[in-house]
Amino acid sequence: MEHQLKDLRHRTLRDLRISVTDRCNFRCRYCMPSEIFGPDYKFLPGDSILTYEEMTRLARIFVSLGVKKLRITGGEPLMRKDVASFIRALSRLEGVEDIAMTTNGVLLPKYAKELRAAGLMRVTVSLDSLDDQRFRSMNGGKSGVQPVLDGIDSAEQAGMKVKINMVVQKGVNDQDILPMAAYFREKKQTLRFIEFMDVGNTNGWKPDNVVTKKEILEIIHEKMPLEPVDALYHGEVASRYRYKGSNEEIGIISSVSDAFCSTCSRARISAEGKLYTCLFASRGHDLRALLRSDQTDSEIVRFIEDIWQARSDSYSEDRMIHSQQLPKIEMSHIGG
Repeated sequence: MEHQLKDLRHRTLRDLRISVTDRCNFRCRYCMPSEIFGPDYKFLPGDSILTYEEMTRLARIFVSLGVKKLRITGGEPLMRKDVASFIRALSRLEGVEDIAMTTNGVLLPKYAKELRAAGLMRVTVSLDSLDDQRFRSMNGGKSGVQPVLDGIDSAEQAGMKVKINMVVQKGVNDQDILPMAAYFREKKQTLRFIEFMDVGNTNGWKPDNVVTKKEILEIIHEKMPLEPVDALYHGEVASRYRYKGSNEEIGIISSVSDAFCSTCSRARISAEGKLYTCLFASRGHDLRALLRSDQTDSEIVRFIEDIWQARSDSYSEDRMIHSQQLPKIEMSHIGG
């Protein structure tokens, strides 16, 4: 019988996100603002980051607990050498149904074919504007738009499914909602709009900066009418909408205005081997110490079971009663 590990709210563990690095070649203001993550910023030393062998061992353990979907994140995961070898190891795990990666896309032209051959099925590429100047101002001046579009094309040409994520901030890039929707509709690629979230401690989040799901829908629907689409599976993060009379879709990830904590099935492992049961968690559980001791797989299984079965996270549902001073894991450690 299939293992079904459930938390205190009866949420099943199904998805595991593994961060392979805390480093990134962008300095997006909502994630790694350059005034904090500057030239002198102390990133994790190499020996504190899990090896691919350690990550693969953890993935195997989590799959034995019911995980079906794996996502590789960062930082920027393609900043770490030989990610394809890690993907290849994951693809050999029995029970894994899906392997995906979240990336800023600029290194995909170099690695897309290799990643696909290794077993990577899908990529989600972050792109917040088609306006070059605005995009540069949002990513710390690290890249124009075209290298990201080239990355998207290379992933598609390599045979991977591609989705695009756009974080929408009021007064920053909300004027790009319609141009982005029209562009990716024409390309027949799914664009997902993400409400600006208070992840980490450094992005200056305020509720007034959020463009809500309702507002995004109204902006698009007025010009390109939409209709809702049923979720593909229980716990799907994005609310799906189809342009009427077509098969093209958008998604909206509404962690702020329409939280989906009640169906969250995701666990996250940071690059240094800490297990987080919520994107907004203030503390993690040290798996690296277990991996580097004489603990058996069975003992690590019991440790993870105890954590998940005690899980009651509902940060997004309770956001307005949380103290904004509560320290949280930085998104650059766990990849969103």
